[in-house]
Amino acid sequence: MTNQEHIAIKDFIPNSHISGIYGLVNPQVGTTRAGKPFFKALIRDASGEAALRVWIFDEARLGETIRTGFVHITGQTQSYNGQIQVIADVIRAEEVSTDQLKKLLPATTRDIDGMMKEVERLLHTLKHPGMRALAEQYLSNEHITQHFRRAPAAVSVHHAYIGGLLEHTLQLMLLADVMLPLYPGLNRDLVLLGLFLHDLGKTVELEWERGFAYTTDGNLVGHVVRGAIWLQTMAAASAKKSPIPPDALRVLLHIVISHHGALEHGAAKLPSTPEAMFVAMLDNLDAKTTSTLVAAARDRADVNEPGHEFSDKVWSLDVRVFRPDPLCVSEPVAAATQAE
Repeated sequence: MTNQEHIAIKDFIPNSHISGIYGLVNPQVGTTRAGKPFFKALIRDASGEAALRVWIFDEARLGETIRTGFVHITGQTQSYNGQIQVIADVIRAEEVSTDQLKKLLPATTRDIDGMMKEVERLLHTLKHPGMRALAEQYLSNEHITQHFRRAPAAVSVHHAYIGGLLEHTLQLMLLADVMLPLYPGLNRDLVLLGLFLHDLGKTVELEWERGFAYTTDGNLVGHVVRGAIWLQTMAAASAKKSPIPPDALRVLLHIVISHHGALEHGAAKLPSTPEAMFVAMLDNLDAKTTSTLVAAARDRADVNEPGHEFSDKVWSLDVRVFRPDPLCVSEPVAAATQAE
């Protein structure tokens, strides 16, 4: 792909021919009214997303088509309910280079430096000297912090973009900081440090230099186990300056290995302390709310159009999301409702 070949999605105009490489989001096989299979997905690059349809598609090709997460497509753009969608005649999996990824990978719209400073500010408010020393042990590790600033929070489920892990972690810490006064029995130090640590292993579980995928460490160890290993090592190092009580370390380890909330979702243990339960529920809240908002895409012009009230099925949620905000309907819809 040369610079001339790639047309940014934000620059798509109706009734134009396109031929280029784009990332895939939520690819799946649907069925037409005539009972024929077709391929549907969103395509994305660093500038945005657009709907993709391939009307003639062999279901047996699905695995190969989505193998790399990037596809080369040839087709035509069209306007559909106020949005641009692409009808492709040709689609194939594509390997991409590092230079190409700069145009293809989405990134957080928030300031990374600003978010990192806010995470550091919250960690500096920890009261126990041993907890502050442990936090500083992580913050002083340049390899971890540099990866933490850029890593996605997932390959595809939520916050799947450059800086997504930092954004997700900060969101959780800010939510906790507001909510903790409502739960005075919770230990604030354990919650805030536990939230900072819970997904930190994703900095080596995921890779984003050639697209979002699992590393060898991610496939063989995973972020939950890697996070627990790091915590043991970091706590031993920070203890030379200011140790934390053994039970505090155990509870932090428990938060890391239980934050998925359920054994079938990857937790090594079920949350069994008040702080671990709070972290697991808060993590689930942010992940699922973010996924639902992305699926609703309420900023799209077709959100109130008949037939577009529901998203495609979101596999991580196991539902089709109802998209409209019922208190922000357009005037014609509101008038029709009143007339009824």
